[in-house]
Formats: sequence, C-alpha cells, structure tokens
Amino acid sequence: MMPKLKICGVNDAVFAAEAARRGVDYIGLIFVAKSPRCVALGDAKAIRAAAVRAVAGGKRPRFAGVFTDASRHEIARIADEVPLDVVQLHGAYGDGDVEALKAHGLEVWRLHPHEGNVADAVLVDGCDGGRSGGTGRLADWPLVGELKRRGFRVVLAGGLSSGNLAIAAKTGADVLDVNSSLETSPGVKSVHLLDELLHIARAIATSVADF
Repeated sequence: MMPKLKICGVNDAVFAAEAARRGVDYIGLIFVAKSPRCVALGDAKAIRAAAVRAVAGGKRPRFAGVFTDASRHEIARIADEVPLDVVQLHGAYGDGDVEALKAHGLEVWRLHPHEGNVADAVLVDGCDGGRSGGTGRLADWPLVGELKRRGFRVVLAGGLSSGNLAIAAKTGADVLDVNSSLETSPGVKSVHLLDELLHIARAIATSVADF
C-alpha cells in the first residue's frame, strides 16, 4: 500500500490549494523562526483556509504544525487558532508535553530518538549538524523497519523525492514527508514538481493494487 503523503514547509496559499485539490494527505506548516519555510500565524490561517476552500466540502488534507522550541502552551494556542490536526515535535519535549497536547485533542508526532512511547507516531528524519528537518539529507531508512516491528507508527522524512519515492514506500513507513525536493529555491514550492511526485505515487499505488 502506498503510504500517506505529507508535503511539509508549505508557506503559500496558492500552492496549498493546489496540493489540496490533488489529494495530498497532510500539509505541513513550520513554526520555526530560523527556517526559510517559517510561516506567521496569520499566513498559516490563510493557507489552511485556501486549502479547505479548494476542496469545497470534500476531503481536506490534515494540517501538521512543526515546532522546535515553543512551549506546549504556545503550541496548543497556535493549534487552536490555525487550527491544526497534528503537531510535530523536533525539540527537547518530554512525555508530559506529548500527553498534554494529546489531551488537548491533537495528534502528536515526535522526532526519533527520544525516551518514552506516548506519541502517536515516531518521525525518522535526516539530520545535518544541529538541524533535524528540511536538510535534504536521507534519514536512517532501516530504522523504519525496526520501529515498525516494535509497534510504532512511523513518519519518514529527509531527502525524499520523485527519484526515491518508490524505494521509500517499501520501508514500511506509514507517512512519507516530502519537503525541499519540491522547491525551486528554499521555501518556494513548485506545483510542477508536486505533480511529478504525485504521478509516481499513483504509479506505486496502482502497481501494488494490481499485484
């Protein structure tokens, strides 16, 4: 089965609307000031609204917010205002933070490695020095299988592209998280590149169904 697709680092309402029309499962919004893909709260709300309008009452993408250093109270406030469905934690968050955000009604994804197993999914991402996300570096793909055998739901990110999507789909990840390979420059997503990715995703799904 083709994993669900998340397009992360979306900071443009027009692109978000096109992604929603094409049936993308998740749209990621980055709330990290040092990221070239960072969105202000007002822009995040406009992006979500544009995507929802684009599907005119049909199935909409779920919205995930990426955080590294905001407090859980700030995360909950932002999640309410946008609103978000999922929060993706890349910073030094503990089980208490995860449990509080889940109690707030949010799905929580947490970056590997970490202690505890209370998150709804584990994120396996490529790292580049102190950066863990949006690096374009491949993650430790064999780790996906290990985590799946331990019963975790897994989100795979890091250097995913049209060129390696078919192989990434075979890792067993539940969600494939694509970001920088869809850009013409940092933070500028291309609908053309998205179409190339989705063409491959559809081919993967068809080949699995035929088998």
